[in-house]
Amino acid sequence: MKIEKVTGNKKQFLDLLLLADEQEDMIDRYLPDGDLFALYDGDLKSVCVVVPVNGETCELKNIATCVKYQGKGYGRALIRYIADYYKSDYKTMLVGTGETPAILSFYKSCGFEESHRVKNFFTDNYDHPMFEGDIQLIDMIYLKKDLQG
Repeated sequence: MKIEKVTGNKKQFLDLLLLADEQEDMIDRYLPDGDLFALYDGDLKSVCVVVPVNGETCELKNIATCVKYQGKGYGRALIRYIADYYKSDYKTMLVGTGETPAILSFYKSCGFEESHRVKNFFTDNYDHPMFEGDIQLIDMIYLKKDLQG
């Protein structure tokens, strides 16, 4: 398994990024200034984008694993890697997601705990209703992880 930071042509990963954030203009808000990491195990398995929030906090804005490789630990490995990568630069990593039990459970199993919510984030910022399975996404649930603990 190999993880690399991608500095050029981040848009080549757009198809995979769209699995986690299905509106391209929303991705365009954070991709140019974000750090993109790609995980390879033979071929491409997962990608993520991390952006600075302030001097003490960064945010995992997007993490996606190819559908056929989901549930095999690649996303968890990528989160472990970026948590270690940023621990000397930031105290806390945030991640925002919809109110989807399986995804919230995944982040909690990776050491995140619930922080706060942004009411109506998905209904206010996306041009169509967003669903994860049969759950409509309305509020953004933020979770945080202590990187130095």
